[in-house]
Amino acid sequence: MFTGLVEAMGEVVAVRSRPPGVRLVLRNAEIARDASLGDSISVNGCCLTVVERSSEAFSFDAGEETLSRTNLGRLAEGSSVNLERSLQLGDRLGGHLVTGHIDAVGLLDERQDDEDWSKFWFRVPRLLTRQMASKGSVAVDGISLTLVDVEDERFSVALIPHTLQVTTLGKLQVGGEVNIETDLLAKYVERQLSFRPE
Repeated sequence: MFTGLVEAMGEVVAVRSRPPGVRLVLRNAEIARDASLGDSISVNGCCLTVVERSSEAFSFDAGEETLSRTNLGRLAEGSSVNLERSLQLGDRLGGHLVTGHIDAVGLLDERQDDEDWSKFWFRVPRLLTRQMASKGSVAVDGISLTLVDVEDERFSVALIPHTLQVTTLGKLQVGGEVNIETDLLAKYVERQLSFRPE
C-alpha cells in the first residue's frame, strides 16, 4: 500500500529481456540504500518487488500482464520514473490509499500551462470516470492528485510547481501515456451499487 506521495525520481539503467517479461534496472541511490530484497516499491504507480539491489540501483521483474496493462512496457534506458516505498504501519498518510494496481493507461489530452502552474486533462476509458468525482482522488503515474473536473472520458487535475518539478509530470507532453489508478473506496462503492435487489 502506498500514499501517492512520490519520494524521488529514478532513472532506468537497463531493460533486460527475461521472456515472457523483462527485468527493469533502476538507479536512485537513496532508495537503493534502504531497499531490501522482496520490498514493494511503486514505480510510476505500479507495485513491483525488488529482486536485486546494489548501493545505487535495484531491479524488478515485470511480467507480460504488467507490461501490457501499464506504461512500464514503454520504458527505455534513460527514462525517468516516479518512486515511492510502501507504507509502514504508523506512517503519515498525506495523499490517499494507493494499492499499486493499475486500472488503465491514460493519455495526456490537453496541457494548459500558466507560468509554473499547470492544468492537465487526461483521457481514460469511460469505465474509470464512473469511479471519479470532482474533489476526489486519483493516482496518475503513482502521484496522488485531486480531481478538478470529470467528464465522460476524461478528467482534469491542477498541478502545483512542486509536483511539476519533482515528478515525471513536469516533462509530460500531450499524447504521453500515464498509469491510472482510481480511488479504492470508489471501486467498492461502485461494486456494491452494481448489485440491485431482484
